[in-house]
Amino acid sequence: MANVAVVGSQWGDEGKGKIVDWLSQRADVVVRFQGGHNAGHTLVIDGETYALSLLPSGVVRTGKLSVIGNGVVVDPWALLEEIEALRERGVDITPDNLKLAENATLILPFHGYIDRAREEARGATKIGTTGRGIGPAYEDKVARRAIRVCDLADTTCLAERMEQLLFHHNAILRGLDAEEIDGKALMASLKTLAPKILPFADRVWERLESARRDGKRILFEGAQGAMLDVDHGTYPFVTSSNTVAGQAAVGAGVGPGSVDYVLGITKAYTTRVGSGPFPTELDDETGQGLGERGQEIGTVTGRPRRCGWFDAVMVRQAVKVCGIHGIALTKLDVLDGMESLKICTGYDLDGERIACLPAAISAQAGVEPIYETLEGWTDSTRGARSWADLPATAIKYIRRIEELIEAPVALLSTSPEREDTILVRDPFSG
Repeated sequence: MANVAVVGSQWGDEGKGKIVDWLSQRADVVVRFQGGHNAGHTLVIDGETYALSLLPSGVVRTGKLSVIGNGVVVDPWALLEEIEALRERGVDITPDNLKLAENATLILPFHGYIDRAREEARGATKIGTTGRGIGPAYEDKVARRAIRVCDLADTTCLAERMEQLLFHHNAILRGLDAEEIDGKALMASLKTLAPKILPFADRVWERLESARRDGKRILFEGAQGAMLDVDHGTYPFVTSSNTVAGQAAVGAGVGPGSVDYVLGITKAYTTRVGSGPFPTELDDETGQGLGERGQEIGTVTGRPRRCGWFDAVMVRQAVKVCGIHGIALTKLDVLDGMESLKICTGYDLDGERIACLPAAISAQAGVEPIYETLEGWTDSTRGARSWADLPATAIKYIRRIEELIEAPVALLSTSPEREDTILVRDPFSG
């Protein structure tokens, strides 16, 4: 019985929410292991649309344990708002079915202010963050001055942590002639918050070990995509955490052997939100058409996503870095009706053909895609639930993707609806 990690293999927005929700039918536990409420997962269930940012996608199912791991940075106010919004729609969320790692780092209100101020100051070189304080919170974490969930239970410790935190941030704000953080007001706010958050706090690592020992199926849910990884992505235009599959163990508190199968969520074309290199971007009617048909609007940001052809070079790199065993190919139906399709099979960099995305900033910006053209299809693939429902040229397109990225298609998603999914291989079978 395998445990599965789900990661994005592009720049995020690949359709992880639907796939995780679909897989959660077979899972007992669903775990978020990195990121924060900068993530955006859209689920469509029985015609109802749910947009999640911080909560694991499994929360909309009954009988499942949802876990927010230590690798996540948590805005506690945003968490409570998200819980309440789902409760109003009839989704039951209690400390019995939602656990929050006691050692998870908190995002505080001033983190968002710092995040937005920095983005504004960058001007044309802005990274494209969501402005929700994710990066500054991770900075405080690695600098060992962060406030964690468990600190809310100890007012003496909380005051000490607050003093260290404000010593750093207020010194900077003072130097910029900016308004300093009111420590007393923030302390009062956290003391009011504590009774609402602490009931969800738990030793997540111990609970997951117990679940694993009992033979429970665990689904590890990543946010963003591999190319936004702070080490392996298009740096500096990346998120502030590790988004690759290896983070599932670190961000949940389990050993690396606890992940048996890595499923890479992969869109049938390519999109990106925010700034940074995008070799296959289409700044024309074709790209606009992909965005319109795919409804490519950021779940969290509300920004239109940049769209382009499928980049097999980038996805193959993600497959290797993440140790992806198979992919879930999503949004194939968006390509319906296109006479021809292109797949990027390599890059040209200063007259030399290369087969990977280089690490250097200037090289990433300078690569030109090398394309292979395939025949499109006129018949609809939307809602297909078997290979027999797919046009022959669509199957040919899928098979070529498998060859180029060196990973098989384990699942094929043909619409936002949960049941419009073709299962090729059950990831939980290992």
